[in-house]
Amino acid sequence: MAGNGGETYDITSLLSGNDRDYVVRNNGDQVKIADLKDKTVGLYFSAHWCPPCRGFTPKLAETYQNLTSQSKPLEVIFISHDEDEESFTSYFSEMPWLAVPFSDSEARERLDETFKIRGIPSLVMIDANGNLLTEKAVGFVREHMSDAYPFTPERFAELKEIAEAEKRNQTIRSILVRGERDYVLSSKGDKVPVSELEGKYVGLYFNDSRSGEWEEFTPILTQIHEKLKQNNENFEIVTVLLDDEESSFNDTLAKLPFYVIPFEDKSIEKLIRYFELRSLPTLVMIGSDGKTLRNNCADVIEEHGVDAWEGFPFSQEKMGILEEKAKAKLEQQTLESLLVRGEFNYVVRKDGTKIPVSDLVGKTIILYFSADWCGPCHAFLPKLIEEYNKIKSKHPDSFEIVFVSSDRDEDSYNDFYSSMPWLALPLDDPRKSFLKKTFKIRGIPSLVAIGPNGKTVSKDVRMLLTEHGAHAYPFTEERIKELQVEIENMAKGWPEKIKHELHESHELVLTKCGPYCCDGCDEMGGNWSYKCRECDFDLHPKCALEKADGENMGEEDGQNAAQEGYVCEGDVCRKVE
Repeated sequence: MAGNGGETYDITSLLSGNDRDYVVRNNGDQVKIADLKDKTVGLYFSAHWCPPCRGFTPKLAETYQNLTSQSKPLEVIFISHDEDEESFTSYFSEMPWLAVPFSDSEARERLDETFKIRGIPSLVMIDANGNLLTEKAVGFVREHMSDAYPFTPERFAELKEIAEAEKRNQTIRSILVRGERDYVLSSKGDKVPVSELEGKYVGLYFNDSRSGEWEEFTPILTQIHEKLKQNNENFEIVTVLLDDEESSFNDTLAKLPFYVIPFEDKSIEKLIRYFELRSLPTLVMIGSDGKTLRNNCADVIEEHGVDAWEGFPFSQEKMGILEEKAKAKLEQQTLESLLVRGEFNYVVRKDGTKIPVSDLVGKTIILYFSADWCGPCHAFLPKLIEEYNKIKSKHPDSFEIVFVSSDRDEDSYNDFYSSMPWLALPLDDPRKSFLKKTFKIRGIPSLVAIGPNGKTVSKDVRMLLTEHGAHAYPFTEERIKELQVEIENMAKGWPEKIKHELHESHELVLTKCGPYCCDGCDEMGGNWSYKCRECDFDLHPKCALEKADGENMGEEDGQNAAQEGYVCEGDVCRKVE
């Protein structure tokens, strides 16, 4: 049965080249393409320079060897994306299957185009009759290894049913036992039977001991574990360490008060897939009956810190109690409660002068989370400086920014901070971790506005500055509503539709929108655009109306139509005007 829409291919036509009717082994032997008849063929698009490919190839090799040892009619053909024959030869030497010769670049490119390969590794499976089974076999091999064979839609449906049954019948043994291994390790390296965890609450802690998240999160989790033990809660933590170096694993194991799954255990990848791991750290809470209570408690711990232990085992009722406590804490928030920690009761200027936090009380403060190593931070900084200077010129005594650095060394910190006109927390300051947790900082640059009363005004200051510039000050809901009214009024008197020489095929319609790149001047705009949705074409009102009626909109309208600076989306930063 053909999969994926019923496409069929002739394997000989796919793999052959000009005067070539063979593929090759890594020892140079030639194998006739005709010999592949009656076999399921996997076309493996990969390259030595690609880290995900190098990570996947051993799994594919294990699957291949397992299936061929069982005399399954299977062959894999390597189609290289390497840039030179030396890399191809080195990489191919690790593979037990066949390859299209590197010298036949025409055939390799043809295969790429045939299957529209846009990313690697990619594994396309074709059955013995030439039917396309799947173009997504990489995921199936990662998840099921040799169990994915024969890669038919029926087999994938069967595997899905098996996985759903596993979740319905989940126990702590089904999660943690793998083959003959029915134990986890203690910090001393002792084998602890999984049976000792039955009937207990278990937290599965996924992390990498070499990451910054490990250093910040693990001490808090350790304190929570200790408090729950003191409270006689029946709770254990099993760490799923993602370290790929055994020395690092062993060093971490000796220091951990938790249980650990053995180094590079095959269950680790299964657990990553089973719990659909998306980020680190992740803490999966398993109930005393072996069922999953919560897919990730890490966000709760990051938000509430050590106090999160009071929400154990993180049921809906317990979470409600935590939320009420957090709400009460938020209502009591002041600038001092955010920026004062014992003797750390100051911020600094670039020359090292200490400014007491008490001097900032009563002002609107922006906490600017950023770092020298971050490209989007560099791109956004000119915009932030420009708008800062505009606000300070009008409100010199009631506004300030405090730089909260994520840099890792003094030189980077000093170099980046030297370009900023505002205040900062010192590099090695314990308040930084607290502030990141309090405001759930997941990416940078991030800007949080604190009002004169010490309460949080906005966590979206970056967006507000991008869209409205200094006009967004003081970043309150009331001010943003005023700006929305101004934006609505801005377009009064502008034509709803225009014809323009830069886009003669369709009319342009006046459209309220977010940031966009003007197709007339190639600069960013926002709020309003003359748009053709069919062609994804945008013009600043300034550009559109100047050309449309030959008149200048005027300086004020031009400034409103587009703000100056930069907007960063993901890892792309575009200039805004």
